[in-house]
Order: sequence, then structure tokens, then C-alpha cells
Amino acid sequence: AYNIHVNGVLHCRVRYSQLLGLHEQLRKEYGANVVPAFPPKKIFTLTPAEVEQRREQLEKYMQAVRQDPTLGGSETFNSFLRKAQQETQQIPTEEVVLEVLLSNGQKVKVTILTSDQTEDVLEAVASKLDLPDDLVGYFSLFLVRETKDGAFSFVRKLQEFELPYVSVTSLHNPEFRIILRKSYWDSSYDDDVMEHRVGLNLLYAQTVSDIEHGWILVNKEQHRQLKSLQEKVSKKEFIRLAQTLKYYGYLKFDPCITDFPEKGCHVVVSAGNNELNFQVRLPSEQIKEGSFKVTRMRCWRVTSSVPMNNGPSGSSPGKSEVKLELAFEYLMSKDRLQWVTITSPQAIMLSICLQSMVDELMVKKSGGSIRKMFRRRVNGALRRSDSQQAVKSPPLLDSPDASREPMAKLSSKLTSVSLRGISHSSSANDVGANDFHGNYAFEGIGDEDL
Repeated sequence: AYNIHVNGVLHCRVRYSQLLGLHEQLRKEYGANVVPAFPPKKIFTLTPAEVEQRREQLEKYMQAVRQDPTLGGSETFNSFLRKAQQETQQIPTEEVVLEVLLSNGQKVKVTILTSDQTEDVLEAVASKLDLPDDLVGYFSLFLVRETKDGAFSFVRKLQEFELPYVSVTSLHNPEFRIILRKSYWDSSYDDDVMEHRVGLNLLYAQTVSDIEHGWILVNKEQHRQLKSLQEKVSKKEFIRLAQTLKYYGYLKFDPCITDFPEKGCHVVVSAGNNELNFQVRLPSEQIKEGSFKVTRMRCWRVTSSVPMNNGPSGSSPGKSEVKLELAFEYLMSKDRLQWVTITSPQAIMLSICLQSMVDELMVKKSGGSIRKMFRRRVNGALRRSDSQQAVKSPPLLDSPDASREPMAKLSSKLTSVSLRGISHSSSANDVGANDFHGNYAFEGIGDEDL
């Protein structure tokens, strides 16, 4: 059997024959010319070298399917992963009560099936809260880890290929919880959400919580104004004032390490307003702040590596040993690109934030609305909306030369830059392949942006 890790976590265990069955079903539905080539069957027993070769080919196959917007978003592919997740964790289908937290710590208990996917659970929570159908898409379920001070450290956004109940219970740790939070970045969408009482309450609770945890910066005078609005229960005015504050709508990450402006700097990263904000502590103890705009990131990748002394790569490394990094290539000035690396256990969540910011920008650019960004149920089956389809996943790309200089000269014509897709690293200390996300928002960058 093969262990399939999704976003750095063991998702399921599957056999070659099961993957072959998935491949044949995808071919039947979408045609042989759409589906990538599958590693062939062998008549004789595989040698250890052939076993490893097949593992690599299957990994590339699964990544290629996931990267294709039609195949990766298909019910066939996602239900295969969900079923395999449930079988691996040996959780039978039955009715259970799942606790979902709101930002203010309030607990919403929903009765669901263990086999219910993310979308079903989100709808069950919305229904329990009386949140109207057309506002459900503005919110998402996140897997978080509760910290000692009662704040939350975000692990990842729950995806359509997983079963939330199975994802959280298989971790066997009460610190992991599921939380409901808004899932868009542009605060102008707050107006849609505030039109409805429940939407307003959810947004208000999240804003109060972000202020209390120090995610949104407030001076004494602003604090006094906010407190007075709170006492009057003027929730809309409270949010309107909060929207003018620094880091409103940002997601704040745990302190981690960056190589910018120099190696080994401690940094607190926040994501929001189409940027990653850095608060860096330099070796001189001086604190510097700066932002990296998502439109000036040419591409990014998440890599995971384990120390070389950790035994063979086949052995399962301890949780603490895996090092996750997010690296992005940034247009520092008109003709200078530079890689910036963040070493953080939350690297995957950072990547998900970047991707959703780009998706939102692209939908806006194409004239689509955020309501359309989210999938709608048609006769019980999930359909991707047209505007979501407009945000294509990148095609495949050959491995870049790992030894190349981190600085690169750009030709004066920015349009000639196109680096996209997935790269497969062959370095021995890599657990997973280096997933390259080409950034479509980068293409529209012009001289005035510089």
C-alpha cells in the first residue's frame, strides 16, 4: 500500500489496484487524452528499484490529476480521496455530533454523518446558525490548534477532498478544533455579509476576537471608540471603524524564521490585503516591518524536508523533524527577482492564503462575483461555477536548476516571464515534490505597479 500525504499530513493508504481503478474511471468520464498516463502494470514481482520508481510515478500522476482544474475538481477524484481517508482511519459511517467553534469561542454542535464532506458540514453549521444559503460561500471551515492562551493557530482550510470529522478525530489530540471563519480577503465583501443579522453577528464576533488577540492594531483612542460602540451594541459601526484599522481582515501566523533581509531572522507574518506583511526582528534586535504584494510574486512553492540522519526516507519521520518552508520569488525592483523563504510549520496554510488571494483577484479582474466563486449544488451534485473555472491551475514544468543564483535578471519586458506549474525535486532530503504555483496575477503587472 502507498501512503498518500496531502498538505504534509497522512491522508490515506491505498493500493496500486485502487489507483488504477480511479484512473480507469477518470478515463471513462473525461477521455484518454485528458487524463495523464498511468504507471503500467508489471507481470513479474517488482525489484526494490522498480518499487521506488513506481512510487515516484504514482506521486507525479496524483499531482498532475490534482493540478488539472477539471480532473482535480471532479467528484470522482475527490470522492475517491474521501472514501480512502475514511477506510484508512477505519471510521464507520454513522451519525455523530461534531463541535464547530465560532471566533468568540461559542460552540455550535451539528449532527452529521462521519462520511460528510467539508461542504456538507459547512452547510449543516450554516443551517444551525440560520445563515442564508447565498452567504454560506463567504465562510469556510478551518482546522486550528488551540494555544495555551486560548488563541488559535491556523493549520489549514478544510478542503473538498476530506471528511472534517475524520480529519479532526484522526489527530487524536483535543487541541485540534474546527472553526468557522470568513474566507475572503477584500473587506468590501463585508457589506454583503452585514446585510443579514447572522452574517453581521459572525463578522462582529470575528472582529472582536481579532482585536482581543492583538491581530488588529488599536491605539487608546480607537479602543475607547470601539468600547463605546460595543456598549451601544452598534455592530455595523463597530465593524466600519475596525475596517480602518491596521491589519483588519488579516490572518496572523505564529512567530517563525525567514531569510529576509538576512538568514535566521525571527519574523511574524500576517496575510491580508493582497500581501504578506513581515515584522522582522533583526540580529541587532531592531524590529523592521515591510510588505510583499501578491501581484509581485512570480511564483511560490512549499517544500518539506527531513534531516539526513533520520534513517531511510521510507521510515516515517517524527512530527517535529519535518521542516516546512514556503519560498516565493519576488520582484524587488524592475529587473531584480529574489527568493524569500519562510520556515514555518504553517507554510501550507500560508500557501493556501496566497492562492486564495490570487483566485479572488482573478475573479474580480474577470468581472465575476465572489458569490460565483463558490461551488453550488445542482441536483445534489457539486458543480464548479464558471468563474472558478476561469482560475486555471498551472501546467507542468521541469525541475529548475537547484544550484542557480537566487537573484535573477528579468528581461525589460515583464510579459516574457512565465514560470508555472509543478517541479519535481530529485534531491534526497526532500520528502515531497516541490510544488510550484505560478502566479497568474503577476502577469498583469505593469510599470505603474513598480
